[in-house]
Amino acid sequence: MGAERRAAGSGARWARPSYGALASAPAPTPSLRLESLRRFAYAGLPFAPARTRRPCAPRCSHPRAPGREDAEQGLLQAGAGAATSRRCRMAAEPQPSSLSYRTTGSTCLHPLSELLGIPLDQVNFVACQLVALFAAFWFRIYLRPGKTSSDVRHVVATIFGIYFVIFCFGWYSVHLFVLVLLCYAIMATASASNIHRYSFFVAMGYLTICHISRIYIFHYGILTTDFSGPLMIVTQKITTLAFQVHDGLGRRAEDLSAEQHQLAIKVKPSFLEYLSYLLNFMSVIAGPCNNFKDYVAFIEGKHIHMKLLEVNWKQKGFHSLPDPSPTGAVIHKLCITLVSLLLFLTLTKTFPVTCLVDDWFVHKASFPARLCYLYVVMQASKPKYYFAWTLADAVNNAAGFGFSGVDKNGNFCWDLLSNLNIWKIETATSFKMYLENWNIQTATWLKCVCYERVPWYPTVLTFILSALWHGVYPGYYFTFLTGILVTLAARAVRNNYRHYFLSSRPLKAVYDAGTWAVTQLAVSYTVAPFVMLAVEPTISLYKPLGVLCFGIISDLHSQLCRWDFTPSQMIVLRIRKTFASCPKITALVVELRFESTVVP
Repeated sequence: MGAERRAAGSGARWARPSYGALASAPAPTPSLRLESLRRFAYAGLPFAPARTRRPCAPRCSHPRAPGREDAEQGLLQAGAGAATSRRCRMAAEPQPSSLSYRTTGSTCLHPLSELLGIPLDQVNFVACQLVALFAAFWFRIYLRPGKTSSDVRHVVATIFGIYFVIFCFGWYSVHLFVLVLLCYAIMATASASNIHRYSFFVAMGYLTICHISRIYIFHYGILTTDFSGPLMIVTQKITTLAFQVHDGLGRRAEDLSAEQHQLAIKVKPSFLEYLSYLLNFMSVIAGPCNNFKDYVAFIEGKHIHMKLLEVNWKQKGFHSLPDPSPTGAVIHKLCITLVSLLLFLTLTKTFPVTCLVDDWFVHKASFPARLCYLYVVMQASKPKYYFAWTLADAVNNAAGFGFSGVDKNGNFCWDLLSNLNIWKIETATSFKMYLENWNIQTATWLKCVCYERVPWYPTVLTFILSALWHGVYPGYYFTFLTGILVTLAARAVRNNYRHYFLSSRPLKAVYDAGTWAVTQLAVSYTVAPFVMLAVEPTISLYKPLGVLCFGIISDLHSQLCRWDFTPSQMIVLRIRKTFASCPKITALVVELRFESTVVP
């Protein structure tokens, strides 16, 4: 560890965001310099370009290694120092980095990493997912439930999963195993009335400590492995299982909702079932989270039959119990994965996140240009998530897991574990619709362990838990706290305005087009700090955008919650509030009258 710190001390420090969620996982530290943020623009899965230049010449860099105090200057100095930094980088001779192979995982793919110019830990990740895809087909064909016992399937899935974790993360995988064993001890010894509390606080506490230690204590360098992704997925599974055991053993049936009653677990899992559920090779690297009952039914060969019985398969035109194949769904998802990869290699690199702190964007662009450019940059940051989540979904389907039933047209559906619906995301006409189709399994987890459980402020506490689960970077909290206001404002707008546009199709089309544009811009505005992570670049971005947009959102929510008025009254109200401070038009504003009693 000391060697890693010394090796990383002279370079920019950051950690890639994981492939897990809106949401995903940690990336650069708040002490980033401009070069660090530029490096982060390509961070995250599936690929990031290998570093081919040395840092700036000593005359342009800090005389000491950058620390947390440098964050006080950070990217606010980027505008003034951009030209100097560019001259320094142009003066530096391109040389291969001696750290390009550094990873705590396996180094056997180092030649491929050098050939492709991709960091080794990301090559290891993609290699493991591709191997897992072929292993999943083998698992489904040669270890069928009818031919192989459930214990053998549990053991094989667990052994493969442990191997993939060690291959990718090396000794960092110890963190994963420690958390799993610690929470199994709680599962085996704690009472049913407290098992969910102990498991939740231990899992979330361990995850938060790892987030903090990686970022603020050890200052892990550019190419040091990020093990937080699998740890985040395991935390979701541990807490989901604990709450479902609590529902089954510690609560009365009449106190449960229909969904809680369906997923409640009446018997604590065995050690083998517990390990298999948490560490199976289909989901240990990139997720997604799933329910324990569904996983055990899949291992025992009952998963598809259970889903068919839930949807009355005879009414769908089937005279005998069918045996659907996932091959078509897997091919479809692999095509999406390939397209996402191509978009990442083109669109994402053309519009990196660093564009948002560029001098032109911050100081010269007009307000409409900033909004449009922000939307384009945020769109360009999505393909890496589309790639990782869709590939993970395809791996589970290839193993025969993820069947969700039959749709209204009689087609088999394999979207039980899908983490996103790309079409609904890109056509969302409300903030709620967008969130419901992005990182779906994480949203389900948040609903299971927080939203349905807390007695007060469920929306606020759910957003806070989501931010804490993602990490401790300030950008996460900027995003999720802003998301609370956006969600409440969007809800108020929908309740007060939507019914005015339902009288005819043209009006409804106008409403949908307007809400689509507003939703996409609102999402881009809200998630920008999530991508940028640090305080200083967020402030640089929000200086031209934030005050106006944040003020509109908060004021709109407060106005809509206080009054009930027509759209025309709203327009007049906004005119009065906007121009009342201008002496030349005060007299005109005062003459405005309302049909109802609205106080300005």
